[in-house]
Amino acid sequence: MKNVLLASTSALFGEEYLAYLKPFIADLFTGVKEIIFIPYAQPGGISHDDYTRQVAETFANLGITVKGLHSFSNPKAAIKDACGFFTGGGNTFLLVKQLHEQDLMNPLKEAVEKGTPYLGTSAGSNIGGVNMQTTNDMPIVYPPDFGTMGLVPFNLNPHYLDPNPQLKHNGETRETRIKEFHTQNTIPVVGLREGSWIRVKNDVITTEGMLDSRVFKPGKPPYEISPGTILRF
Repeated sequence: MKNVLLASTSALFGEEYLAYLKPFIADLFTGVKEIIFIPYAQPGGISHDDYTRQVAETFANLGITVKGLHSFSNPKAAIKDACGFFTGGGNTFLLVKQLHEQDLMNPLKEAVEKGTPYLGTSAGSNIGGVNMQTTNDMPIVYPPDFGTMGLVPFNLNPHYLDPNPQLKHNGETRETRIKEFHTQNTIPVVGLREGSWIRVKNDVITTEGMLDSRVFKPGKPPYEISPGTILRF
């Protein structure tokens, strides 16, 4: 009964927050009047309260009230009773650390697997995968466990970037980094370009959005899949 949307980014360049996703968010949260926002990925520059207010302003246009998970005295109970979830972007290491240290990762997973709608963007999408080990973020903190919710049977690489031969860049590409991951792991990885997302409805997983996504499997050449493709691993 899963109802999940895992997006590469919260905003396209030059657009307002979540603008490109609004019609799909409305579909995801059909009939939902209030959701819980999980602000734990933000490492600084904006408080949890301010981050939640930003999200609340956007969702107000959809007729949905937003409450921050950090504002509840009993977050576990809040997760259990929630009608929907949104986890925003920031630093995945920090997000995963806080969810594990508060013992909230498994309750969140259980609620979503029972059918509570879940929206993730960037770091919030990373935790929908098997683990967070294909994030682009710097390890500014050390989570007690890299495991995440496993809402899909693969990992994600949001903000996936293709190599640009015009740039005089000698560092590793995203593709190189993911191939490095596969020297030590067998979990498939889906690279989500900006404006793309994963949609999960019950047991059906599809790629959606404006651009193709790139799939990586250990020991095999990466390949492209178009929006609307059903993912089977």
